Amino acid sequence: MKQPNKICPYDAVGIIAAQSIGEPGTQMTMRTFHYAGVAEHVPTGLPRLIELVDVRKEPKKPTIDIYLKKEFSKKREIAEKVAYQVESIVVDQIAKVREDMPERVVKVTYDEKLGKSYRVTFDQLERALEMRKRVDRRSRTIIVSAEEKKVKGGGALRAVRKTYERVNKTIVKGVAGITRAVVVRDENGEYFVRASGSNIEGVLKNNYVDPSRIYTNNIKEIERIYGIEAGRAALVREMKQVMELQKLAVDVRHLMLVADAMCSEGKIVNIGRHGLSGKKPGVLGRAAFEETVKHLINASAKGEEDRLVGVTENIIVGQTVPIGTGKIMLEFKLKK
Repeated sequence: MKQPNKICPYDAVGIIAAQSIGEPGTQMTMRTFHYAGVAEHVPTGLPRLIELVDVRKEPKKPTIDIYLKKEFSKKREIAEKVAYQVESIVVDQIAKVREDMPERVVKVTYDEKLGKSYRVTFDQLERALEMRKRVDRRSRTIIVSAEEKKVKGGGALRAVRKTYERVNKTIVKGVAGITRAVVVRDENGEYFVRASGSNIEGVLKNNYVDPSRIYTNNIKEIERIYGIEAGRAALVREMKQVMELQKLAVDVRHLMLVADAMCSEGKIVNIGRHGLSGKKPGVLGRAAFEETVKHLINASAKGEEDRLVGVTENIIVGQTVPIGTGKIMLEFKLKK
């Protein structure tokens, strides 16, 4: 059996990883791709890689894959039921909402045709609007009173506008943040739900959902709910997927090294002046990246000492870089 290649002592693995990702990274296209039936375009290539290394709070187009428990996973009707249950419908999707300034109310008129297409009844709409209201069943209209006391210094008209905005975005059914859900069949014959948006906690309340097989491209949400190890695994998976979709052959160990560095503090930090590069141990190493003057002034004020342990610092002062052969000292005896 062939033995895997071992890394030599003091080898510059960080630089090799950076070269291995950076060089093919320059060949990435700016294309987006259609995500298996979900209406939105999900960014891939360079925009997605930047999103990952910057550790954005939420991706531009979050998506979530909801797998069912094993006993339900082969039943399409259950998957369709879950898709219907998790997909959120807001008031302005099934009703006409308008402001009535003279009466200082907001009128919500139920649209029968839209309601049937989204399978939402007038009673569900009425239950969702928990504000102070009166109902006209003949015209299928709900009249919501503007709550002036909740609006600071805006008067009655501003209260109507705030109530209008609140009514428009009130969820009638489904999970907040999940907007478009479709049923997909995988290569194993299992049905799962793929949706736009992301809300793991909301989806987990559904009894059909398998908590161990739920996945989103929102790395920060995975870290918050499942912990740092799950966040690291998702980070590696997402970076690997970006490379594979661009047909770029990058060894997964380079990506794992980047993910390890980003997760080494017990939370995912970005690669930038507010993350890894801004937290280098050496003053000169930090100053060489960005905000040079700030780092030098802060170090002078604190009386910091630079031990010249990094690559950048030694290049600046003109010393041998302490990696590879530059780290190893040899002693030998001269024959007399």
